[in-house]
Amino acid sequence: MKPMGRDPRILSLAAEVAISPEQNVPVILLKLKEIINNTPFGSSELKKVKQDIYCYDLIQYCLLVLSQDCSRIQGGWTTISQLTQILSHCCVGLEPGEDAEEFYNELLPSAVENFLVLGRQLQTCFINAAKGEEKDALLHFFEIVTDSLFWLLGGHVQLIQNVLRSDHFLHLLQTDNVQVGSTVMTMLQNILQINSGDLLRIEVKTLHSILDEVVFKLLSTPSPVIRSTATRLLLLMAKSHQEILILLRLSACYKGRLRSLLNKQEPGTEFSQELRQLIGLLSPKVYQEVEEQKLHQAACLIQAYWKGFQTRKRLKKLPSAVITLQRSFRSKRTKMLLKLSRQKEEEDCRLQLQLQRQRAMRLSRELRLSMLEIVHPGQVEKHNREIEEKSALIIQKHWRGYRERKNFRQQRPSLVEYKAAVTLQRATLKFLAKCRKKKKLFAPWQGLRELTDARRVELKQQVDDYIRRHPGSEVSDVISRELHSQAQERLQHYFMGRALEERAQQHREALMARINTNIEQLMKAPSLKEAEGKEPELFLSRSRPVAAKAKQAHLTTLKHIQAPWWKKLGEEARDEIDVPKDELSIELGTLFIGGTKPP
Repeated sequence: MKPMGRDPRILSLAAEVAISPEQNVPVILLKLKEIINNTPFGSSELKKVKQDIYCYDLIQYCLLVLSQDCSRIQGGWTTISQLTQILSHCCVGLEPGEDAEEFYNELLPSAVENFLVLGRQLQTCFINAAKGEEKDALLHFFEIVTDSLFWLLGGHVQLIQNVLRSDHFLHLLQTDNVQVGSTVMTMLQNILQINSGDLLRIEVKTLHSILDEVVFKLLSTPSPVIRSTATRLLLLMAKSHQEILILLRLSACYKGRLRSLLNKQEPGTEFSQELRQLIGLLSPKVYQEVEEQKLHQAACLIQAYWKGFQTRKRLKKLPSAVITLQRSFRSKRTKMLLKLSRQKEEEDCRLQLQLQRQRAMRLSRELRLSMLEIVHPGQVEKHNREIEEKSALIIQKHWRGYRERKNFRQQRPSLVEYKAAVTLQRATLKFLAKCRKKKKLFAPWQGLRELTDARRVELKQQVDDYIRRHPGSEVSDVISRELHSQAQERLQHYFMGRALEERAQQHREALMARINTNIEQLMKAPSLKEAEGKEPELFLSRSRPVAAKAKQAHLTTLKHIQAPWWKKLGEEARDEIDVPKDELSIELGTLFIGGTKPP
């Protein structure tokens, strides 16, 4: 962060800190107190001074000095206590600007931790001090450090959780000294008056430790100051948070004993009213209310879990809905962009056509003018007449083209019907031809047609003419009969062999069809990991794939027959039409399949 409009006092002080030895830096930093005190409180000038102090890293220097050993610092605890005041006053009301993340996440927590460490060191020195004057001075320094910490927490409330979670603060609270304990408990009371909600955000173990220490000081300390402060602090906690009151009433540590011990206390005049209020809050008369509140909290907790479950369930379905919305939005956006691009292209084409027309018109006019310049003046009228005739021919051509196109559009429905009729006739003729071919192939032998008398005479005449032209050796009647019987036997053998060949051919075609069906079913079959339901049962026997294929072909034929005629115009007979899988609802186990064996 770079300073905007430098303060010469801060600039000179920063330069002095930069060039001075390390042991003189704390004393030099004390000059910041005079600069801050001479600036009006709450003014924009004070904010500017704090920003300059932070920009020149003087706050970081103060923090580094406080983290050092106090015995090595010139001036001792006096210098350290004044530096804590300077640090707290500089941090409150400061606007770090670009370095806000570093300021709030690193510098302020470090400052709080250093204040607590200094408090523990002063506490140790105060307990170990022998002289009364030295103790009074150390207590004064301790109060200055705690006041600086409280001032810093008042300006940055988010640091209260850091203080309550710190082990150093808990150690300060657990002291047996009256003055130090009273100061720490007073600071805790002031902190909770600023924001008591942070007390429930700390860990349960830490909260129990704080409550145990406050209750212990209330019940076991003979000092009326500690007891008064502990009573006010405990009353503030119980009034601020119903959970702490329920904990004091129902917890195994306090239930049934805390109230009896409080009744045994001799209430003093200073805090008798607060003690009576605390005893009244812990009275068993309102135990039923506490139970109802507990049940209410349990019901709220159950509702929260149920609502959370419902919310998580809805959130699991949310990605698919979001994906659907995104897909529809992107498709709509793509269509819109495509439409805009097409409109732009059409507009560009229209402009280009317009420019081409204008250019062509300009060229034609220029050409016409040049031709008029070339043509002899006597031939101008003839030239104009020729141009008019050509123009008339072009206009007639365009008009006739427009008229024919208009007539064609009017005749298009009848033309479509004619094409449909032709397509139907062609399909019908093909179907009849296939039927005749099948009938001819599978028709049994019916023998020769009976000959008429005229045909017999004609055939006999042809035979006689052939015999006359091709005379052969004479054959007796016995040999002729034998030849005739042999011819009949060979003819009979031929017809029997042809029937066997036809049956063998049909058997081969059936085997090929079954093999093709099995191959097709196997190619379309899913893997074993993806197989579901009764799909594996289709391959338990050789006939089941054929039955499934027959069912599919039957459904395909029905679907094709039920389709409207206009959907089948111009279509040839197709081998296969995809049928949805749910329509193939066939129980193959209930079909009678001859020649199959159980798997």
